[in-house]
Amino acid sequence: MAKSKPLGLEWRSSTLFIVSTVGIGLFTDLFLYGLVVPILPFILQDRVHLPSDQIQSHVSGLLAAYAGASVLISPLAGIIADKLPTRQLPFLVGLTALLLATLLLFLGQNVAVLAVARVLQGISAAVVWTIGLALVLDTVGPENLGKTIGSIFGFISVGELAAPVLGGVIYNKSGYAGVFGLGFAILALDFIMRLLIIEKKTARSYGYTEGEEEPNGQTSQEQGGDVEDDHGDGEEEPLIRKKETDEYRIPTDQPKLIQSFPILYCLKDPRLLTALLLALVQATLLATFDATIPTVAKEYFGFDSLNGGLIFIALILPYLVLGPLAGWTVDRYGPKPAAVIGFGYLVPVLILLRLVQPGGKPQIIVCCALLALCGIGMGVIGSPSIVEASYVVQMYDKANPDFFGANGPYAQLYSINSMVFSAGLTIGPLVSGSLKDSIGYGNMNLVVAALCLITAALSFIYIGGKPKFVKKR
Repeated sequence: MAKSKPLGLEWRSSTLFIVSTVGIGLFTDLFLYGLVVPILPFILQDRVHLPSDQIQSHVSGLLAAYAGASVLISPLAGIIADKLPTRQLPFLVGLTALLLATLLLFLGQNVAVLAVARVLQGISAAVVWTIGLALVLDTVGPENLGKTIGSIFGFISVGELAAPVLGGVIYNKSGYAGVFGLGFAILALDFIMRLLIIEKKTARSYGYTEGEEEPNGQTSQEQGGDVEDDHGDGEEEPLIRKKETDEYRIPTDQPKLIQSFPILYCLKDPRLLTALLLALVQATLLATFDATIPTVAKEYFGFDSLNGGLIFIALILPYLVLGPLAGWTVDRYGPKPAAVIGFGYLVPVLILLRLVQPGGKPQIIVCCALLALCGIGMGVIGSPSIVEASYVVQMYDKANPDFFGANGPYAQLYSINSMVFSAGLTIGPLVSGSLKDSIGYGNMNLVVAALCLITAALSFIYIGGKPKFVKKR
């Protein structure tokens, strides 16, 4: 007897709804992560009664607690996700942890409770990012991953960067309860969407397809952006493909650890390592802005939580607009140009942030203009990392179809990516907060600019494959 179709099967399993659900899930995670950013200094001062010289270190520590927990949980989430028959169940479990975290943040009256809440948020993030990105790849396939990730990252960056704006505004107008009322409303929407989702493979079991190819069936040449490959037609093409396959072949006699967590073998590939470095630096930059902008706005311009949140708008708008466009260029031309140009562009812009000094309206205008320029760079670097990492791991999966299991290594890859991204969210507040206190805000940005310069250079050498003149040497 044939199974009866669930109500709304067509739209619940559509690409648009699945991608939107993942986008809302990641948005919710980053929104609630950043919601308390502009009000943390005021909460620690007014409610926890910390002395003013301890505010920056505790702000950085609470931001880092979230990311540290995510670093520890991400590998486990990836292993479990690749072994489960469905992505939906762990996706819902992650939301439960986020709900508990939000309750604790709402009720917390001391540093310990706030820290536990941030740890629970980190656990949720590890699950949501690992499962969500794997679900996106299952749904759209590698050939559309760049523009999809670019669009999602452009959208969720609003959650990460607009949360401080809304958090500051609402806290100023209606206090703590208003801030978390908004948080619970977004959680409710997220829960409903995750409950309704029907994965593509589940829909196919009911005999329904949306007319798409198997997501892992084809490799997009554009996605790889491999400048050392000759994509011309002719008799040499099969030989090139065979050489590529041999390059990614994995010997069968692997240690037990590699057999249990096979993505570890792929980490010897410099392209994959550089792609993960891009994620680390991107997250470090985001967290650096989160940790320092509110305190700089308060110290330099005398801003309250309202204005400290509003200043993030200058950073948000370019990021939101450029995300999908940058993702399209990554799909079309490969990840190398976006990575090299994006990180290279951020070097002089970050150095120019040294121009910001305490003062009135002219200094505020300078600060907002430079933050807008930073937002342009952040929009460009949003998708190269995940697209490059997915392409490299896909090549290993195609060359070794029996090594990674039926679901492939993609959830494991995204667990590593989540772990690295969370490490950046940990490093960013701790290092930037420490540097700001010890050498000043301007010199701190000089250090961050140097990090972007190194990343741009490594991207030129490794992302998309080595350039021909480097390879010939």
